[in-house]
Amino acid sequence: MPKILVVDDEENIIELVKFNLEREGYQVISTGNGDEALKLVRRELPDLVVLDVMLPGTDGITVCRNINSDPETKNIPIIMLSARGEEVDKILGLEMGADDYMTKPFSPRELVARIKARLRRQVEEVSYSKRLSVGGLIIDEDRFAVTVNGSKLELTPKEFELMRFLAKHPGKVFTRDFLLEKIWGYDYTGDSRTVDVHIRHIRQKLERLENSPQLIETVRGVGYRFKEVK
Repeated sequence: MPKILVVDDEENIIELVKFNLEREGYQVISTGNGDEALKLVRRELPDLVVLDVMLPGTDGITVCRNINSDPETKNIPIIMLSARGEEVDKILGLEMGADDYMTKPFSPRELVARIKARLRRQVEEVSYSKRLSVGGLIIDEDRFAVTVNGSKLELTPKEFELMRFLAKHPGKVFTRDFLLEKIWGYDYTGDSRTVDVHIRHIRQKLERLENSPQLIETVRGVGYRFKEVK
């Protein structure tokens, strides 16, 4: 039974989400405090976190960043909630490692559908074992690890999925919309700039590594491709 942690300072939101998730067979734990959320994540290791941005104590963005910076919890998917719909808040949440973002008020059925889709992809990701090698890049899917010329590349779960998908299709150009649907799912309602944010972060991390090649190329007016290594 998948365990979901719901973090929100509005008790009625917690009860609404809990009711709908338990009806689908999920186990639900909850808190309305950011500091307590971090303790629960480390102790309970939930399968997914539904996380509000505005929280007493440690705010949701910081909670998200801390979850993704901890090797024990960094692979836990996070769906962020916020009453604020500004684009900057969505981008900030995604930059901190959130997998999805929903603006309040939201449909409980849509939230449940997104949770199901995210957990389904999570199962698919760990259901097979492969090691992909392209030039000096090695993607170890079993260990959820990436190295470039022997140096470890620290990626968020979404950055890893994006890097892996592009690396599996060297030379092929993919549009932002296609990547958004492929990596974030058909039911994701964010815009294609989400892809740009993640590509930029991957490139920045690659640049910090010594002798790291430029692996992801931009095709102007179209999208992105992984460089063919001969």
